[in-house]
Amino acid sequence: MKASVQLGLRNGMLAMLLLLSACGGGGGGAPSSSVSSGSGVDPVVELPGTLVDTVSYSSNADASLTSAVEATANTTHSITLNGVSIPYTARAGHLTAKAIGTGQDQASFFYVAYTADNQSATTRPITFFYNGGPGSASVWLHLGSFGPKRLATFMPSTSLPRPFSLVDNAESLLDTSDLVFVDAVGTGLSQAIAPFSNRSFWSVDADAALFRDFVQRYITVNARQASPKYLFGESYGGPRTAVLAALLESAGVKLTGLVLQSPAMDYNSNCSVVGQAVISCGGYLPSYAATGQFYRLTRPVVDDVSAYMTQMRDFSSRRYTPAVNALLAGGAIPAELPPLLSDYTGLALRQWQSSFNMPPGQFRNQLISGTLLGRYDARVSAPLGSALASEGDPSSTVISASFSTAINNYLRDTLRYRNASTYVLSGTAVESWDFSHAGKNLPDTIPDLGAALQMNPQLRVLTLNGYHDLATPFYKTEQDLTRLNLPGRILVRNYAGGHMTYLDDAARLASKADLQAFYRGTLTGVQTSTPTTNTPAAPPSFAATVFDIPASPEAMQTPLRDPWVPLALRPLSPPPSPSQGIVLQREIEARTLEMRMRDG
Repeated sequence: MKASVQLGLRNGMLAMLLLLSACGGGGGGAPSSSVSSGSGVDPVVELPGTLVDTVSYSSNADASLTSAVEATANTTHSITLNGVSIPYTARAGHLTAKAIGTGQDQASFFYVAYTADNQSATTRPITFFYNGGPGSASVWLHLGSFGPKRLATFMPSTSLPRPFSLVDNAESLLDTSDLVFVDAVGTGLSQAIAPFSNRSFWSVDADAALFRDFVQRYITVNARQASPKYLFGESYGGPRTAVLAALLESAGVKLTGLVLQSPAMDYNSNCSVVGQAVISCGGYLPSYAATGQFYRLTRPVVDDVSAYMTQMRDFSSRRYTPAVNALLAGGAIPAELPPLLSDYTGLALRQWQSSFNMPPGQFRNQLISGTLLGRYDARVSAPLGSALASEGDPSSTVISASFSTAINNYLRDTLRYRNASTYVLSGTAVESWDFSHAGKNLPDTIPDLGAALQMNPQLRVLTLNGYHDLATPFYKTEQDLTRLNLPGRILVRNYAGGHMTYLDDAARLASKADLQAFYRGTLTGVQTSTPTTNTPAAPPSFAATVFDIPASPEAMQTPLRDPWVPLALRPLSPPPSPSQGIVLQREIEARTLEMRMRDG
């Protein structure tokens, strides 16, 4: 009886969706066919659980849906992790975020949720994943990190055939938590609902508030109020997590843990984001040294990167950064430092003499003659003039087309969600984004994180960073988080790897262990169990797959840039100094009060 009711509801939602698209409800465009072109009938459409979504979605700034229907494709699978077979249900589709108080429809979020079967919702954790940008879909975390499937990139190699294979993920977190991957408005297939447009939510505060409303809506619709709840944000997703966590806590949604993957918590402290001429790039120096160590260019050659980073942190804080600050104030370069910097990093002495406050872009171009290093992963390199170097970051170019192809095929053929709209990996939101927050032109979300931690004394934070990340350097993250002076509640883990540490096989294995330890530690007193039910073998679609369908050139409207601020918005003068001690505590108190008043 229950199965027949569910089938009836699903068929009813599908009928509503088809009627809506016939009325032009998909953002003003003509209805889109999601069935493959060519002769014959697509056999997948006939399979149970398939959703044919004929709505046309747009990532344009002024686009909006007339209305939206909540519907998902529902499929069942299993995965074996550490010898245990875990059956799970995958749901791919849309959920409407509704305004607190009024219940007004605001946006139709596209998401994919993986829920382990036969588990108690009262004790089973649930984790919400999202990337950043602003303007990046969650596909990088979804098909790269801890979902049940991942692309086998074998980073930092660039010699493997592409597109990469999609394989079962032995490091999936599905043995620890249910997983929800959600796309921000204007990315993936998420779109605003009239009278709102996509740009209505393209600001620090509006974006976080909308994510709050999605999370609340999801836990209500799926009866997950009692579940331990985690947020997992990457890059700009880090500051989003800080603001979102404070908003959820003030709205009465208790969180258990926050995971920050290569976060950009304070835009004002990152010299690459604000422009290197106005602040010190000292937070990057250890990453420069790690990169030199990787290419065996340091003098002497160093084998233990972790111990070397301890040395470089000390050198940066005690000698290099004070010297840069003195230079920015009109002083001279200490004669003894450029030779040391050349030895520590492998970069030519003349480069340090001419650009003592070394920006990451120049370092990537100059470390190895005729070669461009990756921004997201400096271990990836390509000859200048080559195809991999043509877009400015070989570590991004080498993976992007595979992710674009994989997500479209995976949604269509494995998860059985059919829609003809372009899945937007990297949208244009950053060009229109309002970065102002709490009285600053660029966001500093350390006070927001402090407010969330103050409102919930049990809340804990884990940050995961790569030594070779030249977008959000690990040492800069450490410096930002140190301002809170909460070492017992904020754990930092660094690995050999880039911005997306999970693309490195060794780093992903280590971070999975660290994540499991973090979940165990935050779930003290809450009994969780790993599913042990014997289940049939996984369906054929879960065999290793190599995609041979070319990526749509429309799938990446802009290059992958995260975190990013348009050049026109970068400050001409130094941004405010980071708040510390009593000043920071006052900001945390003010932020806490503001959020509590906002939620009534």
